[in-house]
Amino acid sequence: MSYTRDPRVDDYIDALPGWQQAVCQEVRDLVHAADPEVEETVKRTRQPYFVLQGNVCALLAAKDHVNVFMYDGAIVPDPEGIITAGHGNKTARTVAFKEGETINARALKAMFQQIIANNRAGGWRKLKGKRQM
Repeated sequence: MSYTRDPRVDDYIDALPGWQQAVCQEVRDLVHAADPEVEETVKRTRQPYFVLQGNVCALLAAKDHVNVFMYDGAIVPDPEGIITAGHGNKTARTVAFKEGETINARALKAMFQQIIANNRAGGWRKLKGKRQM
């Protein structure tokens, strides 16, 4: 897959243990596959973010897992139950992957595509406000 890489994101991923590198690279490829206009950046000094008219997701490697923060305001459906934390969070939810776990690529990509569609429609804050009326 061809996309513009931010070398700071490369540096972040390259510094991780092999299994975390693989998870981060697969997520990176999926978010770019969800929409070719997604851009990479680094926020909070070193954390990789993927953005398109707002945040789509961010990566954070921890000691025994990799967190993928989904910036969706908890309005993107999760029919396959891949969200692992933040179910009641107003701004983001998390999908965590531990060593040896398989990424449900289809479900994760679908969630990225919905987050991007919501961003293009004005963002989750605007959309969530409409749904509460």
